[in-house]
Amino acid sequence: MLSAVMEDYIKAIYAIQTDTDERVGTSDLADYMDVTSPTVSSMLKKLEERGLVDREEYRGVTLTEEGEVVALEILRHHRLLEAFLTEQLDYDWADVHEEADRLEHHISEQLSERIAESLGNPGVDPHGDPIPDADLQLPDAGETSRLSAAEEGDQVVVRRIRHQGDEELRYLSDAGIEPGVELDVLEIAPFGLVTVRTPEGEQSLPEEIAQLIETASTTEAEV
Repeated sequence: MLSAVMEDYIKAIYAIQTDTDERVGTSDLADYMDVTSPTVSSMLKKLEERGLVDREEYRGVTLTEEGEVVALEILRHHRLLEAFLTEQLDYDWADVHEEADRLEHHISEQLSERIAESLGNPGVDPHGDPIPDADLQLPDAGETSRLSAAEEGDQVVVRRIRHQGDEELRYLSDAGIEPGVELDVLEIAPFGLVTVRTPEGEQSLPEEIAQLIETASTTEAEV
């Protein structure tokens, strides 16, 4: 059995590794987990001893095949819980992450399958993150690009909100920007501010927020 903290580290390594397609450095993981580098080093040693990470001095870590299986199991639990909390218990999509973080370590495979069945085996969670299926295979998410890379005049639909923190999720929720919402890109300022038209009105988003939003063109979304 792995501790909840170990599982949190594995999930974090998977997230960084997936985003960067590179080995995960100790300092990057420390920033992500909001802990010190010595704390990270101590945990990585434990994960290496269990065969869950491949660690090379000064080059960081990657998950082993066994580590990736664990990561995908955790993600399946987490994202199914987010979907369940949103669809069955009326949680706001911006408020489910922390709750799912607490619960993901304690549900059985049987319960996760019951949740999946009750929801119709969804392919994505409320943030648009893909949910691994029962065989831990990720669904095809299709081509997306970050809103920060859009051009003026683009018409896009939000596919996914990359999670960085609950404050960012609530900011976007308050702005009326969530998966499924169509946006007209009105202006790209030289300093990175992206102004879009949403169904609720115009919103100007800092580049670091626009970077969290994955979109597809409205034409591609209809295919």
